[in-house]
Amino acid sequence: MVILWVLVSLATLFSALALVFALFVAKRVAERDPSAVSAFWRRLLRVRWTTLDDVPAGAEHRDGQRIAFVANPTKRGVAQIRERAVLACSVRYLPQPMWFLTSPDDPGTGAAKAAIEAGADVVVAIGGDGTVRAVAEALAGTDVALGIVPVGTGNLFARNMELPIEQPGALIGTALDGEERRVDVGWLRKDDTGEEVAFLIIAGIGLDAEMVAGANASLKKRLGWAAYFFSAIKHLGDKRMEATVTVDGSEEVSSQMRSVLFGNVGRLPGGLQLIPDAEIDDGHLDILTLDAKGGLVGWSELFGSVVVQSATSNQNLLNTPFLREIRTSRIDHITGTEATVRTTDQRRVQVDGEDLGLASGVSVWIQPDALTVRVAKQAKS
Repeated sequence: MVILWVLVSLATLFSALALVFALFVAKRVAERDPSAVSAFWRRLLRVRWTTLDDVPAGAEHRDGQRIAFVANPTKRGVAQIRERAVLACSVRYLPQPMWFLTSPDDPGTGAAKAAIEAGADVVVAIGGDGTVRAVAEALAGTDVALGIVPVGTGNLFARNMELPIEQPGALIGTALDGEERRVDVGWLRKDDTGEEVAFLIIAGIGLDAEMVAGANASLKKRLGWAAYFFSAIKHLGDKRMEATVTVDGSEEVSSQMRSVLFGNVGRLPGGLQLIPDAEIDDGHLDILTLDAKGGLVGWSELFGSVVVQSATSNQNLLNTPFLREIRTSRIDHITGTEATVRTTDQRRVQVDGEDLGLASGVSVWIQPDALTVRVAKQAKS
């Protein structure tokens, strides 16, 4: 009797495991090709099948344009986005879209260059800000337009461009039919290696780069951009860096600070405005030096300053001579077309949330009107 009970239990266990495995395989198949399973199983597995209604064709699409997609395969939902993309091109009678994948060795720049050589008129980046940045680096200075389907943690560039982030069908429609806007591209060169990289959002040297490099990958998946704050806490007690800053060939200014930031746009996650006056098409960089001392008090004051200027859209409200004397933190802001930073020791560098390692100095400049971006059409009044 005991043996029979054991056999029944084992049979039940193996049956349950087989069912779980079968459901897992069926869901993966359905996500890649919804037409391969019945409507009943699509509902059971919660797999949505894109219809023509999900992909608006648009009234003024560009006939004959060649579309290339550069996708980060590590992001969730790429298979479904590919299905939407093929369907979107089909209903517009466009040629079959080209499809490229990023890799650890090529975050998107090489794939975008290959797309350009293959005759692409539009290259659509599917991924986070790192993928968008890498693709834009290849497109800068060309007439090939950049489309964006953001599926990253922060999606800051897409937010600053006011793309319909929560509407996948509308994002693809915007990439194919949207208005074209020329924007500036920032460039950063590490003095130690001569490496040059493009950026669209914000580059920096100092604490901001340490925060980017130290962010936990699993926390980023669960908490999104908030994971960077946990990373920053680990570095609040770090020694301030000694840096010399020059803007547009002006006299060198040396001081202790936490970070030097170079902004092309100003909006941060959560609606915060680090640089309220920043415009992506003004032909200038917004250079900020951030400092905080006095421990937690200084950091709290610095964060409060960002919140206040976000609410008031005024960077100078808390920067009066009297307040500068009594405050334990400060944000200094200047605009220019190029800048250099030299540090007394090596500090970490980042561009658009991508860690570039250590450097003892950087040179940064703006390339005006260098990139064409497809953005949402403005409503006609």
